[in-house]
Amino acid sequence: MKTRSATSIQVLIFCFLMFRAFGQNNTATPALVSKNKTLIVFFDGLRPDYITSGQMPNLFAFRQKASVGKHHHSVFPTVTRVNSASYATGSYPGTHGILGNAVYFPEVNKNKSVGTSYNDLTKVIGAISEPLLSAVTLGEVLQAAGERMMVFSSGTTGQAFLQNYKVSGGAVINPGLILPDSIKAKVLADLGEASKEGSEDQNRHKWVTDALLKYSVNSKAPLVSAIWFSDPDGAAHEHGIGSDEAVSAIKFVDAQFGRILEAIESRGLREQYNIIISTDHGFVTHNGNQELSDFLIKEGFKKDKESEDVILAEGSIYVKDHDQEMIEKIVTALHKQAWVGAVFTKARSKGSLKGWVEGTFSFDAAHLNHKRAGDILVAPNWNDDKNTKDFAGTDFSTGVAGHGGSSPYEIHIELMAAGPDFKKLTDTDLPTSNVDIAPTILGIYGLPVPPQMDGRIIHEILKKPGDSVGKMVQETLVSEVTYPWGIYKLTLYMSVLGKYRYFTFSKTERR
Repeated sequence: MKTRSATSIQVLIFCFLMFRAFGQNNTATPALVSKNKTLIVFFDGLRPDYITSGQMPNLFAFRQKASVGKHHHSVFPTVTRVNSASYATGSYPGTHGILGNAVYFPEVNKNKSVGTSYNDLTKVIGAISEPLLSAVTLGEVLQAAGERMMVFSSGTTGQAFLQNYKVSGGAVINPGLILPDSIKAKVLADLGEASKEGSEDQNRHKWVTDALLKYSVNSKAPLVSAIWFSDPDGAAHEHGIGSDEAVSAIKFVDAQFGRILEAIESRGLREQYNIIISTDHGFVTHNGNQELSDFLIKEGFKKDKESEDVILAEGSIYVKDHDQEMIEKIVTALHKQAWVGAVFTKARSKGSLKGWVEGTFSFDAAHLNHKRAGDILVAPNWNDDKNTKDFAGTDFSTGVAGHGGSSPYEIHIELMAAGPDFKKLTDTDLPTSNVDIAPTILGIYGLPVPPQMDGRIIHEILKKPGDSVGKMVQETLVSEVTYPWGIYKLTLYMSVLGKYRYFTFSKTERR
């Protein structure tokens, strides 16, 4: 029998707040401040410098008329499943518990991490005695208010699922996953399956756009809908930033966004739809030749790739029995490697931003302090080098191009918002993050923000008056350690707005 978790208690607190806020009439649903619809659009892997009139004419034109978050942040680690869960819950990984695209749940496999496809995540759900996400999702909050959320995604099933994993009265529609099961036959009858002819990726983008236009661009649409295009991420991973294939993918998803805008306009719904644009992360060129697992094996810290002495989940390292001597040895070896950037460990004392191993910062500093966290987290080192297409930003990961690190090229992204509930052309230089999206949507509708949401309502771009957000303070944190070979110095750059701390990027130096 499952025991009541801390998350369950938080949900009860939230339900009490909802009850108190909306009165004692059990048959009534909350009276929303706004009845306008909200559409969230994510372009996976969208760097700000992709948004030009030539490559993305529709998004470029939208930006000219939108309010823009000019200091917007991806959530670190800058990978897709972390950010899909973070925007869906309005919370950081240290709150919601999804710490990477690969995750370690010993209840599923003691010897290695598991992926985050829908099938993988259902195995996790079946194996653990607590919720998959230790935070309340936007979909759950809307369901409690008598509303619903629909998610449309051309990407992975796991990314789609994490946006509304309890479905919560709404739906998840993805070419490989349709939830709840009760609507699958109707969706396939209405749309058919995504075509297998020509470009599979483009077919998926078009298919989910068709689905959105059918179910979520009309007067009876769910209060909140989200569409997530898996490009330009996929093309850039395979072919590189600025490649012909990546540019083609950028243009195609922009055209799908144009279809959405045209449908909203032609159906007379422009004054009834808020549109919020963001992405999960930026992108860097890769120029590395060293895998973390191979390094640990070569240095004798891990017996082999299947051994359980040291487990890897992307950059997270889990040391058997939390052996402190072994953890220190691994960190010491990592600090010497030019391809290694920021290194994090558990806090040296409760709430401390410094890690307990010298020269590291704590998981708390990067909003990663969760009971599922490993003993060490490693980010690749990076620099400002440009690729052959003149795009700056390179790190020492293997492969062609990607993300996941703590460089500004991966963390610095853009937020755009326009619609009847947003101010017109009111850009903000204050820090914002993907964790702020859900609270801001709840703020539009006058719904209480659950206590465990880490994000804030971005009052400065909403028409509805809100509390003063104060002034931003730029904070620089330094941790360094001296070795016989020299000094490892790690600097974290933070943007602080009252109680809200935004991890902006890190920089590593050796001398």
